[in-house]
Amino acid sequence: MPTKRKKTSNIKANQTGIATVGAAVSQAAKDDVEITALSLQRGKLSPAMEGYLGKCEEKLGFVPNVLQAYAFDNAKLEPFVAMYNDLMLAPSGLSKLEREMIAVAVSSHNKCYYCLVAHGAAVRALSGDPALGELMVMNYRAAPLSKRQRAMLDFAVKVTAEPWTIEEPDRAALRGAGFTDRDIWDIAAVAAFFNMSNRMASAVDMRPNPEYHALAR
Repeated sequence: MPTKRKKTSNIKANQTGIATVGAAVSQAAKDDVEITALSLQRGKLSPAMEGYLGKCEEKLGFVPNVLQAYAFDNAKLEPFVAMYNDLMLAPSGLSKLEREMIAVAVSSHNKCYYCLVAHGAAVRALSGDPALGELMVMNYRAAPLSKRQRAMLDFAVKVTAEPWTIEEPDRAALRGAGFTDRDIWDIAAVAAFFNMSNRMASAVDMRPNPEYHALAR
C-alpha cells in the first residue's frame, strides 16, 4: 500500500507566495510545502545573498525552494547561485529558452520532479507555448523542434545518459547544426549542471514551489 510522505524538514516554503495563487494550487501541490526531507536550519547568509533572495521575492513573488534549500550554508548557496546565473542568464550563443530546454530534457531523463516543475514552467513562459512545455517534460523527441534544437538536446541527453560514448562525430554534428565550439561548451556545461542539480534534488526529496504549477498555463 502507498505510504504517506513523511517530512522532517523545518525549512518551510513561502506561505505568502502560496496564498497568491489561491485556487490554482491543487491539493497534490500542497504536498510541496516542506522543501526537503532533511532537517536543516537556515544559516547566516552574506548581505549579498540576503539581498539576492530579496530580489527573487520582489521579482517572482516567492523565493525558489532550491535557494531556500541551499540557504543552510552560505558557502554552498553563493557558488550555486553564481554558477546558475552564469550558465542560464549570462551572454551565450544559446538563447535563454534553449538553455531551459536543456534543463528540462536532462531533468526528464533523470525524472527529477523539482527541476521538471520549475524549468518546465520556464519553458512555457519563455516560449509562450504551454504545449511545448508539456512536450519537453514528457519527451522532447515528440516536440516540433528545429534541427538545431534537436541536435542540441540529443547531445545534452547523451551527456546525461552515456557521456563515455561521446566522440568527435557528436561534436561535429553540433557544428553541422550551426553551433560554435563555445556553444558546444555551453551545451555541455548546462547539461552537466542540471545532472548535478537533479541528483541533489532527488537525494533530498526537494519539492518545487507550488506557484510553479500554475505559471504560464
